[in-house]
Amino acid sequence: MTGLLTASGVGKSYGIGSARMPIIDGLNLSIAKGEFVSLVGPSGCGKTTLLMCLSGLLAPSEGAVRFKGETVTAPPIGLSVVFQDYSRSLLPWKTNLENVLFGMRRVVGMDTAAKKAKAAEIIAAVGLSGFEGHYPWQVSGGMQQRVAIARGIASQSELLLLDEPLAAVDAQTRADMQDLLLDLAKRFNQTCVLVTHDVEEAVYMADRVLVLGPRPTRVVREIKVDLPKPRDQLTTREDPAFLHARHEVMALIRAMRQGKALA
Repeated sequence: MTGLLTASGVGKSYGIGSARMPIIDGLNLSIAKGEFVSLVGPSGCGKTTLLMCLSGLLAPSEGAVRFKGETVTAPPIGLSVVFQDYSRSLLPWKTNLENVLFGMRRVVGMDTAAKKAKAAEIIAAVGLSGFEGHYPWQVSGGMQQRVAIARGIASQSELLLLDEPLAAVDAQTRADMQDLLLDLAKRFNQTCVLVTHDVEEAVYMADRVLVLGPRPTRVVREIKVDLPKPRDQLTTREDPAFLHARHEVMALIRAMRQGKALA
């Protein structure tokens, strides 16, 4: 299995003996450079646990995760995670600019002035010019999430793992942030893996949707999203290809919730 990021036979369990609880079992996937891939599945199937294993924040119980061909045993350079709870992931004693600069701490070949200039450019790209000197607690939740995304972009990581990053924002902000993430991923040449409960979001943003089965989870279906780019909140969501992919994903998840065998 080749790709920028791969998982081969990955399993994850908690506990021992009769108390052992398997969360992931024999999971395989491959993410190619430049892709935007969404992960969806029934509630509680283990999506976040999988993302933590892919990032190196959790060690698999079985199998291996590889990033650029190297086995992942800890968070590797070149990979960043944007968490769902951005209010906790941001450092409240640092300004928005300092939080973004913190994401650049492992970037080599740039002096302090160059890092500050790059951080300012990215802050502008997420629409937060003028708020560089504010602290996270001084701005709205949507603006905090923009800071968290800016920090992930600023790390110059080749791969961004996104754990339901838009779950806590309102519907209009969510739509704006979806488009922003797609634009930034293209602009900064980043590969993205998005975990989301929102099927429409998964289809709208992705080149491929990987549908996970019930716990212990594995990939049960890969659905390619044949939609033109750039995406548009109106025309894309009205495209028959969007509606077909959405229907396919939702039908799979509904079948799994009802305990039906998958075709």
